[in-house]
Amino acid sequence: MGRTEAHEGLPPPTVFPTKTKKNKKKTRRNARGLRKRRGNLVIVESPTKARSMSGILGASYRVQASLGHVRDLLTSQLSVDVENGFRPKYRVPNPKREIVKRLKAQSSHAERIFLATDPDREGEAIAWHLTEAAEMDAERVQRVVFHEITADAVHAAFAQPRSLNADLIDAQQARRILDRLVGYNITELLWRKMDSGLSAGRVQSVALRMVVERERAIAAFQPEESWTIEVLLEKTAPPQGQTWKMLASLREFQQQSLELKREVDVLPHLHNLEQATYLVQRVKKGKRKRRPSAPFTTSSLQQEASSRLGFGVRKTMSVAQQLYEGIALESGKQVGLITYMRTDSVHVAQSAQREAREYVAKRFGIDHRPKRPPTYRTRARAAQEAHEAIRPTAVSRTPESLQAHLAPEQYELYRLIWRRFLASQMSAAEYGTMQVEIAAGGAGVDPAPYALRWSGSQLRFAGFLALLGTEKERTEPLPLLEEGDRLTQVAVIPEQHFSQPPPRYSEATLVRELEESGIGRPSTYAPTITVLQQREYIVREGTRIQPTEIGIRVCDRLVEFFPEIVDVTFTARLEDELDEIASGKQGMQPMLEKFYSPFAESLCYAQEHMPVEERLAEALGRPCPECGRGDALILRRGRFGRFIGCRHYPDCSYTEAFYETVGPCPLCHEEHGGLLQKRQTRKKRRFYGCSRYPECDYITWKAPEEGATAVPALNHAGK
Repeated sequence: MGRTEAHEGLPPPTVFPTKTKKNKKKTRRNARGLRKRRGNLVIVESPTKARSMSGILGASYRVQASLGHVRDLLTSQLSVDVENGFRPKYRVPNPKREIVKRLKAQSSHAERIFLATDPDREGEAIAWHLTEAAEMDAERVQRVVFHEITADAVHAAFAQPRSLNADLIDAQQARRILDRLVGYNITELLWRKMDSGLSAGRVQSVALRMVVERERAIAAFQPEESWTIEVLLEKTAPPQGQTWKMLASLREFQQQSLELKREVDVLPHLHNLEQATYLVQRVKKGKRKRRPSAPFTTSSLQQEASSRLGFGVRKTMSVAQQLYEGIALESGKQVGLITYMRTDSVHVAQSAQREAREYVAKRFGIDHRPKRPPTYRTRARAAQEAHEAIRPTAVSRTPESLQAHLAPEQYELYRLIWRRFLASQMSAAEYGTMQVEIAAGGAGVDPAPYALRWSGSQLRFAGFLALLGTEKERTEPLPLLEEGDRLTQVAVIPEQHFSQPPPRYSEATLVRELEESGIGRPSTYAPTITVLQQREYIVREGTRIQPTEIGIRVCDRLVEFFPEIVDVTFTARLEDELDEIASGKQGMQPMLEKFYSPFAESLCYAQEHMPVEERLAEALGRPCPECGRGDALILRRGRFGRFIGCRHYPDCSYTEAFYETVGPCPLCHEEHGGLLQKRQTRKKRRFYGCSRYPECDYITWKAPEEGATAVPALNHAGK
């Protein structure tokens, strides 16, 4: 069977000899060799990505999913030999053993093995762990990298496979080892000194410190009063008699800047301005351009999805992953709709720019396409410029054309990405501007003591706003004003102001702060915030996050005993050193040695001097069903979250699950005191059920209405 056009650019499939009498003996002699090694095996992370790849590669390539990492450090011990070059101790977790066994068998029968994991350090490390865990022959293993799951990108990658990049693998290993050295050791210390279930981390603890310090800045803030004065002015121009109104701001009094701090500072000026004559002193006209924003990076996508769609960071990345790995369209094939979503680069491939420019010219006109393709610079301190920005894999796949195939959240996020990218390739919007200086004073007073200013603009060419909308833009003509024109005063408007404290972080603004400070990388933002929430160090109030009491206490202990670990500058410098390992400028072992020596000293000091605090346990006022002692059950924290246990542990080991109570049970609360609790299915789908189950079998998938009566957090579900 001949190869189709869809498979052009791929390595030719393996051709095996026909079974004839002449080669039967040779086949038997190589029974453990050639006969077993047939075809091409491709390994990716997820089943969805595997389906998308299968549709592109065809029958001569067998695509399998590893379901992410197949090896990791042992969780029950440090798993890093600090005495012997920081050698990590990896193991295959129990849930992954069958997967590794299957991939090992399949790879032993394949002539060529292609590792097509994600195009970043994490993906490179997953590929290496696969070769080690499945004991693959290095000479048959090749690495393929692509930033979008489309036929052209995949074919190009398979036409130019490479070997595994040892520097990228070392950089990921160094990050994992650093995180384990910090996380395991400090977490163990917190468990002994404060409470079980606590944790610390190299990046998460810096993020926690940011949240805590912002909260303290808000608490310590002292508002300052100030006032402004604006004057509503009017101009009628003959012969048509058109009238313009403008709100001018008072800028100076007797050629000095005005500082209006209190109401008594304002009152003397109000009467004068109400009686004053207003003359146009100077008119300055000009032009300005408003350029579109760069296409999305991971950070900017999370921020925009938060502000426009109300998505949390975790939800944004989950939906983006679905769009990247592939969606089934009308053809039935899985198609990747966006490029790789973990990136800090705003670079765009030339082919994508050409496609966008053609689309813009066709839909909006050639004047909406800039003469040269625009370029953008990233805000990230150490962006991986070899990567691309997040963009649609095909501009021709408009959001509207895909809406029937997408879930609502997929459609909303794809539309956001599509519009942002297309706008970034369009012309700038153009405005006419006007700035008017106005003098005000009593009749016959020269010079006039008061100076005011009005400025305005008029949209004259929409450019990229033709796509994003011009509803909020002023399109009516600017006022016809000349020097010496007299203006009519309509109203004098004083206004009191108070300075505002810095706002609490949202998930998105915390990500932006981490990125601008050089803390973490795109793949770490969502997991970092998720861990802080799971440990109950932070909580969300609407879209804003604030630290909990336990979060503040943990942060204070870390700042006291591990100031460098939670120092923004120090952590950012570590990120730079990890980048140097990835680029081959520094070795992994020297970097770890330089870090560990002072860290070990801080750890020893903390072990000796950190005080033991009272356990952070909430009494539930219930007797223990196992030991019978009254008021023994308390709410405790473990590595998997909160649970209920006996305060007399280890003498009594009774435990039971804890479920967050969200309100009274609508069915039985009045008669039996049933409580509605938040639970989840085995597949992690959330539902709400009665605490008296099975006596009361009330259940609902919908969250209780806001404003439901709050009740104490109790649990009668039993052991």
